[in-house]
Amino acid sequence: MALRSRAQSFAGGTLARGMARVNARHPWSHNDHFHPWILRNLPDRRRAALDIGCGEGALVASLAPHFTTVVGNDVDPGMLAATRARCSALPNVTVTGEAWAGLPGPFDLVTMVAVLHHLDVPAALTHVASSLAPGGRFLAVGIAPPRSARDHAWDAASILTNPVIGFVKHPRADRSGPRPTPYPVVEPTLALDDLRRHVEDVMPGARVRHRLAFRHTVAWTRPA
Repeated sequence: MALRSRAQSFAGGTLARGMARVNARHPWSHNDHFHPWILRNLPDRRRAALDIGCGEGALVASLAPHFTTVVGNDVDPGMLAATRARCSALPNVTVTGEAWAGLPGPFDLVTMVAVLHHLDVPAALTHVASSLAPGGRFLAVGIAPPRSARDHAWDAASILTNPVIGFVKHPRADRSGPRPTPYPVVEPTLALDDLRRHVEDVMPGARVRHRLAFRHTVAWTRPA
């Protein structure tokens, strides 16, 4: 991720260290930031939802009031335990570590937040498409390395707006210092233009868009 690497080395790293201090004092979750986008784009029919790579279960809990049943799925035992604890009072939520591609559907909503780059993308998209009910919706938030000029422009905008969003979301300074992420971290390798081609092959008409916060979104509704 060339632009971020250059920013880290600029002026001997002084700028990067300063930005890191600001971000640590005003922390915010780049992934949770997109949960409202998902909630604004729910399908009309809301019987069953599946969140793949549910992490600590924040999105699962947010989806529960809107669907008859919600399934949270993750491969990490710690994340499964956190989701079960968060959703223990939600009787319509099931949390499972089983292979998500084999879960019984169909689903009216399938979500992934910072998950798709961990997977075999063509196979994952194909499984998602087949698991959706007619009219069901796939909503994903993803990460991709910048390759094109447009990618780098969005990266630059994300670098500049990151502390601003932090101030808005977390105005009171947190002086406890940087905290390690609880999630497994895998660097993405598939550029957004390449991802878009995979998506179009499996999900014709899907909307793949750049977003701030070093993210992109994918939205597709299975034809009725």
